[in-house]
Amino acid sequence: MLTPRQKDRIIKKHNLHDADTGSPEVQVALLSDEIKRLTLHLKKHPKDHSSRRGLLKMVAKRKSLLDYLREKNARRYNKLAKALGLA
Repeated sequence: MLTPRQKDRIIKKHNLHDADTGSPEVQVALLSDEIKRLTLHLKKHPKDHSSRRGLLKMVAKRKSLLDYLREKNARRYNKLAKALGLA
């Protein structure tokens, strides 16, 4: 789980304005960081099936948010994908 300090750092890096905590960019960035952390955990603990299920749910949610962003604003999608290394 991300610490509040890590979340603040990610939010400040990807927000659209000062009070932005729920834009697709912020949500995708938070999910991506959590996915990286959980992937490392699963490499160490391959039989942790409940964490694997959570990881799959996060990946699916990130994909749906990216699809939404690509449909609504391709320029913001491309900028985010490049910044997170997803494209």
